[in-house]
Amino acid sequence: MISSMMENKKKRIVANKIESKKAARLSNYQDEFEYLTNAGVALEVSAITDVKFPLIESSTKNLLKLYLNDVGILTGVLYGSNISAVLNDVPSINLGAVYETVVAQELKAHGKKLFYYDNRHKGEVDFLIDDFDSLSVVPIEVKSGRDYRIHSAINNLLKTNENAKGIVLSNSPNVVQKGAVLYLPIYFTMFL
Repeated sequence: MISSMMENKKKRIVANKIESKKAARLSNYQDEFEYLTNAGVALEVSAITDVKFPLIESSTKNLLKLYLNDVGILTGVLYGSNISAVLNDVPSINLGAVYETVVAQELKAHGKKLFYYDNRHKGEVDFLIDDFDSLSVVPIEVKSGRDYRIHSAINNLLKTNENAKGIVLSNSPNVVQKGAVLYLPIYFTMFL
């Protein structure tokens, strides 16, 4: 079900959809989630509602996302053996789930703990990482479409801290700094 959860707007795990139980809670499935992450099948991304360094202090266990730990498996599940959707950047296909999975894998490979920001009023940011050099938090938004410069949730976060910097990863080949936001090609994730 991880790939189907990736296709919903919030991309987070909804407990009552796992077994169609109305009163289901994420805590009922904690052992299963831990098994998937410990086995290397999935990457767990914990929700943060109060953005402050270090992020682990603000982590909440009642909201989480799971990403497959292999973008090849994800694209196989989503598109079968037809990889033209990914290779040709087919406009009718939303590659957001694929891009986010790539970023989650790369951040985890570089030893980053994975968090995301979720706030009803300020929006949702795909990833938050600790910057241990500046003792701050870096919000990261992953965009698969042409409107990659629209990111109200990062803007809202950056307003609360004048020294904060945000990153937007997209399929644009250009590196651009605009105010506190750095726009990078998706493959630059390896340098974060």
